Amino acid sequence: MAIDKHELQGYSEFLKDLKERIKFAQIKAFTAVNQELLVLYWQIGRTITERQSKLGWGARVINRLSEDLKAAFPGQEGFSPRNLRNIKKFADVWPDDSIWQTPSAKLPWSHNLILIEKLPDMDQRLWYAQKAIEHGWSVVVLEHQIATSLIARQGKAPTNFEKTLVPPQSDLARQLLKDPYSFDFLMLTDDAKERELELALVSNLRDFLLELGAGFAFIGRQHHLEVAGYDFYTDLLFYHVKLHCYVVIDLKTTAFRPEYAGKMQFYVAVIDDKLRNKDKDEPTIGLILCRSKKNEIVEYALSKTTAPIGVSAYILPDSIKEVLAIEEIKHHLIEIEIPGDDSGNDDGSAV
Repeated sequence: MAIDKHELQGYSEFLKDLKERIKFAQIKAFTAVNQELLVLYWQIGRTITERQSKLGWGARVINRLSEDLKAAFPGQEGFSPRNLRNIKKFADVWPDDSIWQTPSAKLPWSHNLILIEKLPDMDQRLWYAQKAIEHGWSVVVLEHQIATSLIARQGKAPTNFEKTLVPPQSDLARQLLKDPYSFDFLMLTDDAKERELELALVSNLRDFLLELGAGFAFIGRQHHLEVAGYDFYTDLLFYHVKLHCYVVIDLKTTAFRPEYAGKMQFYVAVIDDKLRNKDKDEPTIGLILCRSKKNEIVEYALSKTTAPIGVSAYILPDSIKEVLAIEEIKHHLIEIEIPGDDSGNDDGSAV
């Protein structure tokens, strides 16, 4: 039966609102169910530990308990001997009810399992749990971040943000960068060049964005910048939706060299002038990714620069050489670089 147009007035808004209400209710229901499951597991684990301690129950009670529970609740998962041991470990890690005031209480059982299996340190468990909640990490992402030691890399890149950005932007931007970045998802040959590294990162953009962290929106590779009739191209250009700024990335297959900071300052200045909306966007940030670096050299190179720049190393699979021979040969050549001259430039610029 056809519906009169007047009857449909406001229907789209109604449907949109209803969908949001249903989604909210589903999330709330899931959260409640998850909370009840964690409470149940914690109580089971604590009871097992108490009985073993007071009544002298041995480790074999786990197998018997598993059989009895599976017989009593056929088809219900979670009562295998392995999971019961994990449940006991969960309760041993949290011997009192302080867990319910921590980020771990808001995470699913699968996330908590990863935290207790992979991390012996309580402070690290809490740190990763908080990050998992902030960024909505799946179990796979959480495991990846732990495996690549994110806690040891986050906010460790040398920068000049403290003197080039105002608080709290400077602190937020510093925490944004890692050192080193892990590109272990790339499959490159030993003779890979900068352009091949760039293409490989773009081809594996999902993994690259995961490693960069939450908030990065990819704009493009080899982004064109025209200055005084000459053409220049940035390696990779992003916009960070939380920092509200452009982030330009320059890729290098050698150790950091001071002249890299000068080139990055040029890119940042041009993007600030030609792309940045002064009313909405924060100052553009430059990130130089090198095969390796000496922090002392980086600090001197950035000490007098006025553009916000950070420098990080990156890790490639073991099959890739520390420094590519072609780049080392180029380093020893005496060259006079002309803007836009593509005879020896590695930044992709061309007239």
